[in-house]
Amino acid sequence: MIKIHNLGFPRIGPKRELKFALEKYWNGKSDETELVKESQALLLDNLHRQANLDYQPIGDFSLYDHVLDHNIMFGNVASRFVKQDDSELQQYFRIARGRAPQDSDCKCTAAGEMTKWYDTNYHYIVSEFSQDTQFSLFDKPLIRQIHQARSQGFNVKPVILGPISYLLLGKAKDQVKPLSLLEDLLPCYQQLLKNISRCGVEWVQIDEPALVTELSPEWQNAYNFAYQCLSQTRVKLLLATYFGELAENGSLAAKLPVDGLHIDAVRGRGDVEKVLSELPKDKVLSLGVIDGRNIWKTDLNSVLDWIEPIARELEERLWLAPSCSLLHVPVDLNSELSLDPDLKNWLAFATQKLAELALLGKAVNFGRQAVANELNENAQAIASRQQSQQVHNSHVKQAIANISLNDYQRQTSFEERHKLQQSQLNLPLYPTTTIGSFPQTQTIRQIRRQYKQGDIQHDGYIQSIRAEIADCIKRQEELGLDVLVHGEAERNDMVEYFGELLDGIAFSQFGWVQSYGSRCVKPPIIFGDVSRSQSMTVEWTNYAQSLTQKPLKGMLTGPVTILNWSFVRDDQERAETCQQIALAIRDEVLELEASGTKLIQIDEAALREGLPLRKSQWSEYLTWAIDSFRLSANGVADQTQIHTHMCYSDFNDIIESIARLDADVISIETSRSDMELLDAFNDFNYPNDIGPGVYDIHSPNIPTEQSIIYLLQRAAEKLPEERIWINPDCGLKTRRWEEVIPALKNMVNAAKTLRQKSVAA
Repeated sequence: MIKIHNLGFPRIGPKRELKFALEKYWNGKSDETELVKESQALLLDNLHRQANLDYQPIGDFSLYDHVLDHNIMFGNVASRFVKQDDSELQQYFRIARGRAPQDSDCKCTAAGEMTKWYDTNYHYIVSEFSQDTQFSLFDKPLIRQIHQARSQGFNVKPVILGPISYLLLGKAKDQVKPLSLLEDLLPCYQQLLKNISRCGVEWVQIDEPALVTELSPEWQNAYNFAYQCLSQTRVKLLLATYFGELAENGSLAAKLPVDGLHIDAVRGRGDVEKVLSELPKDKVLSLGVIDGRNIWKTDLNSVLDWIEPIARELEERLWLAPSCSLLHVPVDLNSELSLDPDLKNWLAFATQKLAELALLGKAVNFGRQAVANELNENAQAIASRQQSQQVHNSHVKQAIANISLNDYQRQTSFEERHKLQQSQLNLPLYPTTTIGSFPQTQTIRQIRRQYKQGDIQHDGYIQSIRAEIADCIKRQEELGLDVLVHGEAERNDMVEYFGELLDGIAFSQFGWVQSYGSRCVKPPIIFGDVSRSQSMTVEWTNYAQSLTQKPLKGMLTGPVTILNWSFVRDDQERAETCQQIALAIRDEVLELEASGTKLIQIDEAALREGLPLRKSQWSEYLTWAIDSFRLSANGVADQTQIHTHMCYSDFNDIIESIARLDADVISIETSRSDMELLDAFNDFNYPNDIGPGVYDIHSPNIPTEQSIIYLLQRAAEKLPEERIWINPDCGLKTRRWEEVIPALKNMVNAAKTLRQKSVAA
């Protein structure tokens, strides 16, 4: 009898209950006791949703981030986060956000650096390592969860991040090499596994996603050393890899002294045969056969065709699971009442994926006839999608075929364009701007909600949003910003807004996915060929520009970001889908330009996260991704200034590709990294303008003028000052006006101070 299990479940709840509980606590409207009570209720609900599995994961739930949880568990907390009389929760949120709820009168604390979890849109808090790093075990929260779950009758499988991936995902703050800390870290893991074993647990899932990346011999050897040390505990270890193929690490993974190995058989299907040939005869093999990263139904009959022979060979040594944690998909499709019935029939969210898994388990254990009706229904849904006229559009296919090389090119070099743009815009040294969005107030959200529910008519909605835009323009002019934006009051999300206006894309009502902490996004569902049939931003942009004499940026989301932040159709190459989106955005760019917009920002926040995890595969991705941006942007005249924005990305190793975007101005996140991300410009002469983000918008802390000047002076060490713009590191939609106004005042004043210093020099 094979077993079925899960690697992790979404934390946020089917209606974003975790988000609202966290924000209530952060705003002082609840206390720690209430937050813990609400989070425990969510955790219990998650376990009940997985009750049909042979093992239920525990430890996958987190109040903010699982990597941060491990830093707390191993006592790896930088001194700046530690204050007298701290509770565990206060310290936890001070790392995550730069401030705990009780810190309202504190000075700014730089929050833990945040970056993308491998090639997903989930953000994790980066572990900090230094020569002073010492580890100590604090596993009470996890042990408490284990006891509570077992007392409810669940057969739990604790989930922990493995020591090698934990170190590889961190960042050295001085000259220390993270690998040099392994011997000090391993005793904490050994004791943790002993403590888990005492709880009566049989299996522990130990995640090592780093095994699907290209590892140096030094790190490969570290795996052997680490798992020899961990193999002495009584609890059984299931080593879990995901997000890609093991490739050259397959033999290493198969031979490590663990009791079982999980591989991603969706992205790494090619690993299966090799691992089967090398896996010792006493080890469990867990195959991730349900896609944990996308929301399309699994072709169950096709999966059974290739796993049934493996099941006959391995028998009880075969386990089935999703490819990775279901953290990356929404909770429950049954909440969706307004989706097109055909489309809904093609989808599976986390709860439905576990039902698919149960069907596979029953089919293997008792024969396909035991679930014949369900398999037939699944086959009909798969065929319906393949044959649907909603999916294929001949006009879009023809537009793709008509693309020429000239469509990717600006007319002249940046230097020539810059002169024309500057003579037209007449901007000062260190021009100030923002990334695009301003606070999404309760009033704005209520206007959009009332319009969607039919409580206000179209004309009333237009007037209400115009009033919000006018207020935003007025505030920016009072602040003295040089280049304004309309504030995006009409947009719920930078991707969702465009997805709702493009053909070939659909939206769920409750398809929320965690991005970081309490921040959730609702990814578009790209189900068919994408095209633009209407203007998306022109009316709002033109209205905003009519209110001011200052230049104003038109704001768009780029094709690569729309692609990477969507659930993408899996029946054609991602590159082709991206081209389709690029043509749609290009149409909007050209209409904005024709309407008189002189600056157009095309955000590519997710460009880097789409990189394959193996560098040997980067070139192919970067070629079509950069070309897609160029296709969307480069139809404009030289006088039109193209901006783009990227956040939370290390550009050092792709800087030449970033330059190939040929955007006139690029803005990037640099504040949490103390401008370290600008190290890429030490050896590369970046030719265009750049706006290094000067303050962290993901923290409620208000930056001082002095802190902004300090960061800009660091930037000026690497970049010519005439090429530097000044802006926050991301959009301001999640912040309150009470935080935004003083922060931007300090930013504008910092620009004035630097201009004066430049003149004096």
